[in-house]
Amino acid sequence: MPFLPSPICRSWRPILSLLLAALLLSCQRPSQSAPQPATTATVDPFAEPIPHSREADDAGRFLAGLPGGEGSPFLELEKTEAWKLHRRELDKAWAGFEAETIPAMREFQKKELGDPPLENSVVLYPFSGPDALVLSVFFPKNPTYVMVALEPAGTLPRPKQFIKPDIAGRLAAVRATVYSELHRSFFITRQMDRQFRGQVSDGLLPPILHLLVRTGHTILGHRFVRLDEKGNLAPRAEGAPSETGNRGVEIEFRTDADQSVHKLFYFSTNLADRKLRENQPFLSLVGRLDHTTAFFKATSYMTHKPEFSVIRDLVLAHGGAVLEDDSGIPYHYFREQSWKVQLYGAYVRPYGSFKWMQQPDLKKAFTSSEVKPLNFRIGYGFGKIESNLILARKQ
Repeated sequence: MPFLPSPICRSWRPILSLLLAALLLSCQRPSQSAPQPATTATVDPFAEPIPHSREADDAGRFLAGLPGGEGSPFLELEKTEAWKLHRRELDKAWAGFEAETIPAMREFQKKELGDPPLENSVVLYPFSGPDALVLSVFFPKNPTYVMVALEPAGTLPRPKQFIKPDIAGRLAAVRATVYSELHRSFFITRQMDRQFRGQVSDGLLPPILHLLVRTGHTILGHRFVRLDEKGNLAPRAEGAPSETGNRGVEIEFRTDADQSVHKLFYFSTNLADRKLRENQPFLSLVGRLDHTTAFFKATSYMTHKPEFSVIRDLVLAHGGAVLEDDSGIPYHYFREQSWKVQLYGAYVRPYGSFKWMQQPDLKKAFTSSEVKPLNFRIGYGFGKIESNLILARKQ
């Protein structure tokens, strides 16, 4: 007698079929818990969200001579003749830079700095001063920027600081803080020592905001930070000191043209060897920023000197690329190690008081290597001698 399945067995067949189908599908798909291939994305050590607030954007627009939005606490000050003059003078000062230099720099960026390894990296800018302008033009898509210099981070300007009889003089001083950047492409150290240590502001936050909003960015938020003993980011009260130094400010901003969002950190840190060797928090931070793109411009040839060897060696060890003028890391370091170098512009010798810092091997390279043109002036000797840039990529 043939075997006849019971009604119960027959009722299990559809369920059994479904289980077998699910098993087959699970064999064809990778398990959710299985190890996934490693990605090339850089881990962001600054991933904690920043509180959003408009106050830094309002302050930046006021300083930059741009009308504030509805509800800005600076709107009454914008009605004064002093601010109206401030706006006209800044429009005039920015006009040539916006019409000629920035477009040429952006064309250079698209041709030479537009590939993913550069655009996805953290940009480290030692000896930066408040130069967010060139940084954001050369690296417009990078998610994170770390600027480092001696000057204090400072505090956020408030309307009450400008409600006084000398508002015209105070705004004229604000204009003077960006004059050298617009006419020479760099900030003069002795001027920064005066301007950003109490004469005009108590630090670099105001000019950084000024330069960001004037180049087409909206400030989404800011906070005052420091590095703890392990090099991790920690909060800091506005203007408060830090036991380890490394006082800084974090700024989140959006590029108006493409709506991309970026973080910029400025740390007040002494990069001389005698201080940096003892600064374990900052050394730990840079050690975690692997495959950075470093940028050097108008550095007073600091990394040519033995007393600034630590920051130079950190960049060479952890960097994936370096963009610099000839005042950055000496050329022979890229020749001795596995770096591919592209030269731009022209090089004879350093300008003015730095003329003794000539690099014979770099001069020879500019005559014997393939050198690409540079259609804008940058760095020392701006407008008086031809400029140069060096792009080195680690192989």
